[in-house]
Amino acid sequence: MTDYSAWSKERLIKRLKALEKNANTDLQQAIHIERRRSQAALRESAERLRAILETAVEGIITIDERGIIESFNSAAEEIFGYKASEVVGKNVSVLMPAPYRHEHDGYLSNYVRTGHAKIIGIGREVVGKRKDGSTFPMDLAVSEVKLENKRLFTGFVRDITERKRLEKEILDISDVEQRRIGQGLHDGLCQHLAGIELMSEVLAKTLVKKSKAESAQAARIAGHVRDAISQTKMLARGLSPVSLEANGLISALQELSAAVTKLFNIECRFQCDNKVLVRDNSAATHLYRIAQEAINNAIRHGKARTIVITLRKKGNEACLSVSDDGIGFPKKSSNGAGMGLQIMKYRAGMIGAALDIRAANEKGTIVSCALKADL
Repeated sequence: MTDYSAWSKERLIKRLKALEKNANTDLQQAIHIERRRSQAALRESAERLRAILETAVEGIITIDERGIIESFNSAAEEIFGYKASEVVGKNVSVLMPAPYRHEHDGYLSNYVRTGHAKIIGIGREVVGKRKDGSTFPMDLAVSEVKLENKRLFTGFVRDITERKRLEKEILDISDVEQRRIGQGLHDGLCQHLAGIELMSEVLAKTLVKKSKAESAQAARIAGHVRDAISQTKMLARGLSPVSLEANGLISALQELSAAVTKLFNIECRFQCDNKVLVRDNSAATHLYRIAQEAINNAIRHGKARTIVITLRKKGNEACLSVSDDGIGFPKKSSNGAGMGLQIMKYRAGMIGAALDIRAANEKGTIVSCALKADL
């Protein structure tokens, strides 16, 4: 250890300056090394994140608070048909068809202002628009990232065109099979039962001269067979509610209204001011099932006493609505109301219809469905 007691003042000052200079040099070197390490770590992290984004099978899009696109990965390029350079710096509404593109900025500013999310943090099915102008169904999940001086929103997009096509194909096959079974019940089993009914009636008339008791028994058998025919026809109608004729939907809704009134002892009216001819039998069947499910919910969960089914034409749209005077029904419920809503939304999505479910002005619920169709 150096003995500084014999050193002069000038020599001590010179030594302190030298030590201070060496310490500053060592500190600068340490800072430089640490900075290089941090920069290398940041570069590695950025490259890893870039690799993840570019190899992800989902489209990943980031936007700022104004809706301006900041990044657009390879999968998003493939889904939408744009190169990243074509959309970065533009509003994300370029990827949306009307009317969604006009509503988007309002949703975003409303969330930034109030914190009330309509899609942020919630996955949902929406419609996207490609560069060529075509539209397609997609799953969209949006997450929020808060940075020191701003916030970003990241959208995860998956094109579900093929999935929707397969779902529709399966549903169409199911509907065809139901119609086949319904037709078989109506044309086959009902005809056999009608023959048995006729034979029973003939037997009753034959036995009336021999034994009134046996004749009465044969007549009761004929009555039971008539009941069986009626029930079988109702079952067949339920399996194939909409006939292939152009006015099949109108006839089916009329019969549904009458059946609800009779079975549940409530008032169920059908209104159709002008003839709405939905020529696509599959779409007409989906509309019928939506009405059927809305009525089921109104009775079971809304405790309705009056139900009105309305079918009208508005431009090139067939507009179906089911309104009731009940107490409404919950969006989610353990006793099946939530499932009913999902079924209606699913069927509307299958035919590209817009479904709206809202509370009536005074009480009850209004379920409306608008289908663009060849009318």
